Amino acid sequence: MAKKKKITDFSTKDIHYKEDNIQYKVLRFNPSFMTVHVTKLEDNEKTTIEMPFAHLPKAIKKIIKPN
Repeated sequence: MAKKKKITDFSTKDIHYKEDNIQYKVLRFNPSFMTVHVTKLEDNEKTTIEMPFAHLPKAIKKIIKPN
């Protein structure tokens, strides 16, 4: 069986970006599924969503480094 990779927690680090007037903050990265949990700050509302790693901006991908 394949090994499960550990989920990396980025909630203590200040990794955030802005896209379409929406502020995103990276919380966790799951390398097994290549997904990222982010907090979406829009109109003073906070929601946590899961999105594919591939949808992140290139600068943020370089910080996270999945390999």
